[in-house]
Amino acid sequence: MPKYLVIVESPAKVKTIKKFLGSNYEVMASNGHVRDLPKSQMGIDFEHDFEPKYITIRGKGDILASLRKAEKKADKVYLATDPDREGEAISWHLAEALKLDAKKQKRITFNEITKSAVKESLRHARSIDMNLVDAQQTRRILDRMVGYRISPLLWQKVKRGLSAGRVQSVALRIIADREEEINAFIPQEYWTLEVQLGVPGEKRPLNAKFYGKEKKMTISSKQELDGILADLKDAEYVVEEVKRAERIKKAPLPFTTSTLQQEAANVLNFSTQKTMRLAQQMYEGVDLKGNGTVALITYLRTDSTRVSEEADHAAREYIGAQYGEAYVGGKVAGQKSGQKIQDAHEAIRPTDITRTPASLKDALSRDLFRLYQLIWRRFAASRMAPARYETTTVGIGAAGYRFTVAASKVAFEGFRTVYTDSEEEREENNVIAGRIDEGTRLTFENTDAKQHFTQPPAHYTEASLVRALEEKGIGRPSTYAPTITTIISRRYVAKENKNLYMTELGEAVNTIMKEAFPSIVDVNFTANLESLLDSIGEGTIQWKTVVENFYPDLDEAVKEAEKTLEKVKVADEVSDVVCEECGRNMVIKYGPHGKFLACPGFPECRNTKPYLEKIGVACPQCGKELVIRKTKKGRKYYGCENSPECDFMSWQKPVPEKCPQCGGYMVEKGSKIVCADKTCGYICTKKMK
Repeated sequence: MPKYLVIVESPAKVKTIKKFLGSNYEVMASNGHVRDLPKSQMGIDFEHDFEPKYITIRGKGDILASLRKAEKKADKVYLATDPDREGEAISWHLAEALKLDAKKQKRITFNEITKSAVKESLRHARSIDMNLVDAQQTRRILDRMVGYRISPLLWQKVKRGLSAGRVQSVALRIIADREEEINAFIPQEYWTLEVQLGVPGEKRPLNAKFYGKEKKMTISSKQELDGILADLKDAEYVVEEVKRAERIKKAPLPFTTSTLQQEAANVLNFSTQKTMRLAQQMYEGVDLKGNGTVALITYLRTDSTRVSEEADHAAREYIGAQYGEAYVGGKVAGQKSGQKIQDAHEAIRPTDITRTPASLKDALSRDLFRLYQLIWRRFAASRMAPARYETTTVGIGAAGYRFTVAASKVAFEGFRTVYTDSEEEREENNVIAGRIDEGTRLTFENTDAKQHFTQPPAHYTEASLVRALEEKGIGRPSTYAPTITTIISRRYVAKENKNLYMTELGEAVNTIMKEAFPSIVDVNFTANLESLLDSIGEGTIQWKTVVENFYPDLDEAVKEAEKTLEKVKVADEVSDVVCEECGRNMVIKYGPHGKFLACPGFPECRNTKPYLEKIGVACPQCGKELVIRKTKKGRKYYGCENSPECDFMSWQKPVPEKCPQCGGYMVEKGSKIVCADKTCGYICTKKMK
């Protein structure tokens, strides 16, 4: 009986796929990449046409030995790595490392790990697509050139341990440019004016907003406001126009990688890294009682909104049965034109629409459930009918000025039955406006004038940075999360209350990159490079042509920067902890395991201490400061700075307020503040800041 070997990337997929195939199939995992450029050197032969030098990744020898052993027994080897450029490259590296015969090897891809998708992929086995491999090789080589030529320069001019990346440097530039906009912003004064008007036969007043005259006016000062109020004194308010119409709100498209990351950040407060980690789990498979390991969603790295005919049909059937035929949507609009998309992929969707979030609630962890629910609802909504609103716009005239009232009422929920967007505007539902006719005379009751100032652009969050990277064509779905994680972990950017802020170190690195390597941090240049990578993937450009054109400019810029750039001193953050050995204030340093305190007198004084981050809350037992600590396994908890003398600890974060019921300390639990004493049971009704 013929034997077949299927090689996947992740061990988590092995069990799931194994149960779909017969006993004559062996399924094994490569555990990701097996070959890469060496860490100890550039790994590119500049004298021989930029040929990369690949070596086996340390620790992968045993895996390759096991795969070689299994491959020798197999009649055919199916390379089933992820369905993207990186996956194509891993398949090629596996074929090279295992020295597979071209006739013996086949490449298969599937966007979801289901029985039908895996079986279908075997029927459409193909050769490795070397255009996709070359596109990935080019990305890797360009990133290696930038990293290995510029990072040592940063070590020399700023401090050791820094790194420069082709995409991360542009992301840093985008954040820095926004900070400059915010710092340069000059607020402009403006006023809003509302009037409360009595309507015949109605008990409640009608709130009308000032519009202007024929055109919309901005009230820029108190003097302008006073002039308008003087004109309106004793004015008669008459309804001049009533427009009634229907507004349609289309169903959203299903998630792509970037829109999933944005919505998970906005709705669930997940970092991009956390979203991708949880989505990877659901793609590879989750243990469900009675079903074994089941893949819950399709491939998570995609910029396509396409959905297979089979999944589309199943979703429409489900919606019709559950909500009624009126809720089934028409034809779904595709991706916006002009965008490069990898349309071999599908959008991110559930593998089975009938596997509802409610049916999985007991089988999934809280975070997995919340993310699956978001994906399921968005996909279901994308196949549903639009929401319809009845809108009324009322125009009111007074002393030559115009006031407006807008009202909206949901006439048909449509897709909103299952999903509402995090950024959806609150609908005004002014029922009085719906009952007013033209010519109605209204009685003046009161005015409400408020002073405002224009606000600077908002700081980037992870969600808005992903949106900006996608809109500007920087990176691809697989790069968003690692790019953001890198600039935060390198301490170029600090994250506080969702917002991303430049650090002094980040400013220093960005300044050097802008001064010495303007093209590398240029948004348009980087977006153009992404376009060239797409062209390599399509087979219209040779990969070595792109590398040949890129490297000489980089080499020249590095040599020039080594001569002309001055050293930049980034001071360490000084703490209030005094070194007991020499009396200096210790400074905060960063090591492989995070922050620690070190004496600035190094190397004369080598004293170091753990860094204990205070949370601004007094210890309930001894009154000293509470600090963030970690267990040996890395789990975070809150303990007293006076440990081990004081043994206070709490898994939940304590708050400064005392429990009004029992006088004990309270803690944050999710979005609530509760008494730490379970027997007390007090829950604070106030919203947390």
